[in-house]
Amino acid sequence: MIQFILNNQLIKTDKPASTTLLDFVRYDENLRGTKIGCREGDCGACTILIGTMKDGKLEYMSATSCLTPLPNVHGKHVVTVEGLNLPDKLNQAQQAMVDCSGTQCGFCTPGFVNSMCGYALTCTEPTLESAISAIDGNICRCTGYKTIERASAKLAERLQSKDKNNSISWLVVNEFVPNYFLDIEERVKAIQAKEYNTNGQIPIGGGTDLYVQKHDDLHEYDLDYLFDKSELNGITFNGNTCFLKSSATVTDLIENERLLETIPNWYKHLKLLSSTPIRNIATIAGNIANGSPIGDFTIILLAMKAQLTLTNKDKVSRKLMLKDFYLGYKKLDKKADEIITEIAFELPVNGTQFNFEKVCKRQYLDIASVNTAISIATNGNTITEGHASIGGVGPIPKYLTKTNTFLINKEINIAVIKEAEAILQTELSPISDARGTEAYKRLLARQLFFGHFIALFPETIKMEDLI
Repeated sequence: MIQFILNNQLIKTDKPASTTLLDFVRYDENLRGTKIGCREGDCGACTILIGTMKDGKLEYMSATSCLTPLPNVHGKHVVTVEGLNLPDKLNQAQQAMVDCSGTQCGFCTPGFVNSMCGYALTCTEPTLESAISAIDGNICRCTGYKTIERASAKLAERLQSKDKNNSISWLVVNEFVPNYFLDIEERVKAIQAKEYNTNGQIPIGGGTDLYVQKHDDLHEYDLDYLFDKSELNGITFNGNTCFLKSSATVTDLIENERLLETIPNWYKHLKLLSSTPIRNIATIAGNIANGSPIGDFTIILLAMKAQLTLTNKDKVSRKLMLKDFYLGYKKLDKKADEIITEIAFELPVNGTQFNFEKVCKRQYLDIASVNTAISIATNGNTITEGHASIGGVGPIPKYLTKTNTFLINKEINIAVIKEAEAILQTELSPISDARGTEAYKRLLARQLFFGHFIALFPETIKMEDLI
């Protein structure tokens, strides 16, 4: 049985595990403020908040309920817009939207309010930039966003005096959330049940892939829910090696202090990956196992020489380099009963630098036309090791073996980079599709490859010299 707290109510349900949280709150609990929009995690109309016990403390995140499997909220606190209403007045996020004329047709408003209240619950250093970032997964077709940005700015201003030591009490007193939040942590602790254990044939993590592809057919699948299994969660380090358990999310990585300190522009790179509600639930292993030729994190990890650990139902494990994992379009070197249990990669230290580039129709929140990453080690002006990868230019995420081999022991200069780019072009096999023509993708591959060196070696490589 799945059990969790929905707003202020304890829920116990034996609904099919494949049910989405969106369908449950709308149709079983009649909470219609959570809207049905795209059902693909793009529009944000179905945004809810999920509170999870971590290290003895309840922590909230925003999530798209249309992609959230019901078992993924087992033992947690789920908040819809109805659960944020105060008895006789608007909460601070709702009032900010009214004060700034941030709503027109109103369809998207509950999702925005949930994201804004989620920001109030989680922010430690409120700024305009971070307040706007918190609503980056919500789309509005009416307002042009400026009024909503002003509402976010007003919310951030009101949060400046937030008591970090007594966060929930302060938020209740200052009318950001209703007073039942005061004892919700203890109530969640009280219902902490055993992990929701399944032993299905098809593994599923955050749901951001399978629930998009198979929404109407999920009841036919025997799923194995992995998102909250303790042995599959966490990020650890051993020396300069980072070990990701397979249910680690993009948010886990974007907030990891060691990675932020070690990899320049890490936050900026990962902000190019989807939106906050999706990053909160999208697992790294899911991005890899999806096998998409343009999976952003797959491209990043290819450049970092990542190694996978695959484990079968009998707990027998084997290791495999990520670059050898893809055998063809959506064809993996993975047996039916194996799952990815760990991903390991070396941090770019001791003269090694990393860069990620991506072009898509929108700067943010979009699938790449072409994406590429590079990890490059130097000794003075000589490349001692180079690992470049690229997506969107072939049937699989591409590790550029020939290009990388050529770069070894080469000096960093214009001639070498141009010659390397010529070799790169021989490794590509793009096709014309909705994201661009073959010629356009080859041009992007060229420019983005040059962009790595312009970004990493600005004193040596100038843009005008590569035109």
